[in-house]
Amino acid sequence: MLSSLQDQAVPCSFKDIKQVLQSNLDRDLKNIFLSFDEQPVAAASIAQVHRAMLKDHQEVAVKVQYPGLERQMKIDITIMSFLSKSVAWLFPDYRFNWLVTEFREVISSELDFIQEARNSEKTDRNFKNNKFVRIPHIFWELTTRQVLTMQFCWGHKVDDVEFMKETKINPIKVAKALMEVFAEMIFIHGFVHGDPHPGNILVSPEGPNGFTLVILDHGIYKQLDEGFRQDYCQLWKAMILQDTHKIQQLGEQLGAGKYAKFLPVIFLGRSVNSKAILGKGMSDEEKISLKQELNYLKVDDIFSFMESLPPDFLTILRTDGLLRSVIRKLGAPQHVRLLAYVKYAIRGLSPKLSPGSDSAIKVNLSRLRTNVSYLQLRLFLVGLQLLFWMKKVKQFLCTLIRTLLL
Repeated sequence: MLSSLQDQAVPCSFKDIKQVLQSNLDRDLKNIFLSFDEQPVAAASIAQVHRAMLKDHQEVAVKVQYPGLERQMKIDITIMSFLSKSVAWLFPDYRFNWLVTEFREVISSELDFIQEARNSEKTDRNFKNNKFVRIPHIFWELTTRQVLTMQFCWGHKVDDVEFMKETKINPIKVAKALMEVFAEMIFIHGFVHGDPHPGNILVSPEGPNGFTLVILDHGIYKQLDEGFRQDYCQLWKAMILQDTHKIQQLGEQLGAGKYAKFLPVIFLGRSVNSKAILGKGMSDEEKISLKQELNYLKVDDIFSFMESLPPDFLTILRTDGLLRSVIRKLGAPQHVRLLAYVKYAIRGLSPKLSPGSDSAIKVNLSRLRTNVSYLQLRLFLVGLQLLFWMKKVKQFLCTLIRTLLL
């Protein structure tokens, strides 16, 4: 199964699609393709994908934008902007005008297939040494703003556990690889795929590792501000070390302000002062305490929190939410996500050195320091897990002794 678009929308007629292709490629399809499947393999809200064969027998996927869509989107955004401003005029407390601006930027990126192709190639360069990742090759001579021609890649959705069982692919290993890829995007490159739903990430039973992650649909990307990327790395380190003061400080720098204390709840599912083991959630007492705190929050507080967060943070929240959903379906424990984030947060804080221009000693020392920092945090996590296990054993033994005495 090939899927580069999540929703199975009603496809556009091939007659209309053919007009878009010919007007963009400026040639008759017979002069370009050996064969072209008129039935799309996927269709969604802005485009549909067709399978085709080039004259040199290379198999390609051709993504074609629906005719007239760009013009219709401009009209829709103008209407949305007018309605949003009208609501703001009628209700002064309305604070969501920024959503229209965000939507305009996102949809403009999605409608420009040349930009999508550039994003795809940049991601390919970022992961050129990663054997788990495969990015379809772009055929630039057959790519325009409305038509994107790329290498056809086979695979099943990343959350298709049944397929993995049939092909003897370990879902936990897939979850680990997936989290490491996106952790590297966020913490190292700062160039983040903004829509990692299962339809955009395929698992192919090929490659030296037994499987490959094929990443598709590169229309929505966010280039994180370098200062934000560094602060976000520091935030994860502080949350793992349970450094309350540092979390508050970084939360303010990231725009969360007085709501910074809720960041561990959002990312770790625990309160800022929680004593529970990482990945195990909160105790009943902590849940009650948190619920009481949240009861004091008003709608205005939520609006203020959302307004205060920079767009980079909102992208991270969405991406993280989608990834959590996928690894949950794969049956992976929470620590898979935590360890991936910690590992790459530490790497993201190390100086960016070039083996070509920096001395070998400098490069190796930097790598050593990074690995030592990661191992220290890893040991910290292991220690917490051990303490939790010992506490459980103690409770079990006490219960067993009481039972025997009775």
